Amino acid sequence: MMVLVTYDVNTEDFEGQKRLRKIAKQCENYGQRVQNSVFECLVDPTQFTELKLRLENIMDKEKDSLRYYFLGKNWKNRVEHVGSKEAYDPEGLLMI
Repeated sequence: MMVLVTYDVNTEDFEGQKRLRKIAKQCENYGQRVQNSVFECLVDPTQFTELKLRLENIMDKEKDSLRYYFLGKNWKNRVEHVGSKEAYDPEGLLMI
């Protein structure tokens, strides 16, 4: 399933800046950054549960927020891209 993960981390102090980097790193482990605080994650239910648990253990629930948008298996018909950054296909070939 495709899940869009968005976050807003309060970075007014050093701890917030640290949380921001940790949350971004966890999202990078599960998906592709498509905007500064937005990741597209193609995951199965177990992977999503792991990601959600990791992110929510990092965040400060009093200062930060996370949002999950479930686009499901038919996500290609629900995503339209316009603009400068080239779209990618998470189901395509991975070149390293």
